[in-house]
Amino acid sequence: MTASTAPAAPPAPAGDRPPLPETLADTGLSTEFITDLLLKALYVQGARTGQQLMETVKLPFPFVDDQLLSLQQRRMVEVRGTSGAGRGGYMFDLTGEGRTRAREALESSQYVGPAPVPLKQYREWTHRQSISRVHVARDTVKVGFRNMVIAEPILEMLGPAINSAKSLFLYGGPGNGKTLIAETISRLLGGALFIPYAIEVEGQILVLYDPVYHHEVKEPEPEVTGDEPAWLKSLPEHDRRYVLIQRPVVITGGELTLDQLDLQYDTYTKMYQAPFQLKANGGVLILDDFGRQRTPPRDLLNRWIVPLEKRIDFLTLHTGGKFPVPFDTLLIFSTNLSPHELVEEAFLRRIHYKLHVFGPTQTEYAEIFRRCCTEREIEYEDWAVPHLYKEYYGRRQIIPRNCHPRDVLDHFLDMVRYLEAAPRLTPDLLDRACNSYFLDAPQEVSS
Repeated sequence: MTASTAPAAPPAPAGDRPPLPETLADTGLSTEFITDLLLKALYVQGARTGQQLMETVKLPFPFVDDQLLSLQQRRMVEVRGTSGAGRGGYMFDLTGEGRTRAREALESSQYVGPAPVPLKQYREWTHRQSISRVHVARDTVKVGFRNMVIAEPILEMLGPAINSAKSLFLYGGPGNGKTLIAETISRLLGGALFIPYAIEVEGQILVLYDPVYHHEVKEPEPEVTGDEPAWLKSLPEHDRRYVLIQRPVVITGGELTLDQLDLQYDTYTKMYQAPFQLKANGGVLILDDFGRQRTPPRDLLNRWIVPLEKRIDFLTLHTGGKFPVPFDTLLIFSTNLSPHELVEEAFLRRIHYKLHVFGPTQTEYAEIFRRCCTEREIEYEDWAVPHLYKEYYGRRQIIPRNCHPRDVLDHFLDMVRYLEAAPRLTPDLLDRACNSYFLDAPQEVSS
């Protein structure tokens, strides 16, 4: 299999954007909460203009200015100068009393940034942008996987699995493209959605936005030309506590532990970091190398039973309080191990789709080899694949894998660069590449 590039998709429709809050009640936050957030921002960042504070907390300026006026009247904030017209250009700073109040607020939580979105609002917008609303057609799947040598029966199963937006179990030998299939599925879904930077739960701050997994889609300028795509034109203002991102893809592997699937509480900052599955909402969560985690597979699957069946997960605050969050992700398990050795049939039944990813036939292997030669500007030779099958897959009884052509040709290029030779396939150079890549048979290993 070779790398695949799925067709790009535009962001969320213009009409499906978090509306700009018109009143304080629309934000779902209290006056005290916003006041403390502004005081902490001034304490941490120093003197700021009204416009800069608005950019920090991502709330409309009238809301920010109302709180600044109140803080001025309470002698916690003072104006140090101006850098532009209107109160947006006023330079605000803390007074002594304001600093005291800011330190008290920081003791409760050191979060400084965009104002959070209440959990209820987050649930509503996750539902409105649910991955279950995204569907792919047969032609879309074929185009998305066009750069992979993949059997038609596998494509015919992948399409319904993607549209189910539930769960998929990929299993088979190592190097046959399971991880590549999972990553291609995520690109195939395309599109974009809005997520909040942070979520407020019972007065606690849960940071959701993670630049490692969430890639922002830049909003267009107010004036757009007639050449721009339709989805770029006339986009309305939206609640800027939300950021528009590409559909998320979260990959975790053998390092995963059970505690990483719950909230991560920092006792110093007194903030929570969202677990993997929450960051993957609206997108794809890939659990690679399933069965090789330090946590037993049975325990991991037990953890997923309720989310897989109810589409709801339960997280726990450090105070012991539990609360439900949406589980809106296509969960993909990928393993090199036998499914029946990992878990019982009752557990596998809860995973909706199971797909065995086989190694290549000789015909498929030849096509992969030819494509890899083209990518590396190596002239393909008809004798090469039969030679590999005779000398290595036959005589040494090595099992063919989809990754072998890519890896062997990379070794070949390393060899010709070292020898300062032309990148032309010869039996000698191909054998030297194979001998540096494939392991000897066990009986040939010297003691």
